[in-house]
Amino acid sequence: MSASPLFTLAVPSASVRTAAAIVGAPFDLTASFRRGSREGPSAIRRLSESLETYSPVLDRDLEDLVLVDLGDAVPATAPVGEALAAIERAMGNALSVAQVAVLLGGEHTVSLAGYRAVRRLYPDALLVQVDAHADLRSEWEGEAITHASWLNQVGVEFGFDSIFQFGIRSLAREEAAVRRRLGWHSSELVMPEEIAGVLSSRPLYLTIDIDVLDPGNAPGTGSPEPGGASFRELADFVYGLAPCNVVAFDIVEVAPNLDLSEVTAAAAAKLVREGVLLFGSEEPSE
Repeated sequence: MSASPLFTLAVPSASVRTAAAIVGAPFDLTASFRRGSREGPSAIRRLSESLETYSPVLDRDLEDLVLVDLGDAVPATAPVGEALAAIERAMGNALSVAQVAVLLGGEHTVSLAGYRAVRRLYPDALLVQVDAHADLRSEWEGEAITHASWLNQVGVEFGFDSIFQFGIRSLAREEAAVRRRLGWHSSELVMPEEIAGVLSSRPLYLTIDIDVLDPGNAPGTGSPEPGGASFRELADFVYGLAPCNVVAFDIVEVAPNLDLSEVTAAAAAKLVREGVLLFGSEEPSE
């Protein structure tokens, strides 16, 4: 077994190609139900100690890559605006030094900052959201930017045509109306061929809310929603993005205080490993 975290604090070198740069975002200030996702980044890093560096599915190994962990971007107690600005700067730095930038949340609001950073470098980038919840409310508790409304803000800033949702199984009437207006009729964790063609033509930011998994597979999250995917179904969806140019991805809403077994953080750590190997490494030579 691995004796240390897969992603260790390091300084990127200009002379060596970096496959992936990790940024932590320990922030959960707007969480509306059960808090604790601010501890997600440290838990994901810790649980990476339980993983082998080799992926039998991809036949690739992290030992063949140069990885850097740039540390946490923001204190857990920072105000929303300050936190998002700091995360955006950190992700911009990660994008500048690595083939793929990886953001560890934290609540889902942090993805707004990650996508803002991507759009600065890739103005035509699309966003792929994998989630149990739509996150399309115009506001939550009087605030426009929260973990329940951040995706609406993405639409306001960058256009709703830049968003693709998968796995949604819980939403408010307001969000259902938005989805109908936009023609988003399906949100299964499957990739229609016509959408795959669109996604493969543009840079992508992939955001994964761990609550897309069934609570039986990932109980450590703030708003668990029964009826979700298995880990294998989620992993297969991620593998299906192999033809795409995923320049950044995140894993959010891991709340280790709600899962003494730590299987939720373990699932997130494995998704990070597979994502880094899939999007941060070249195809192995024959």
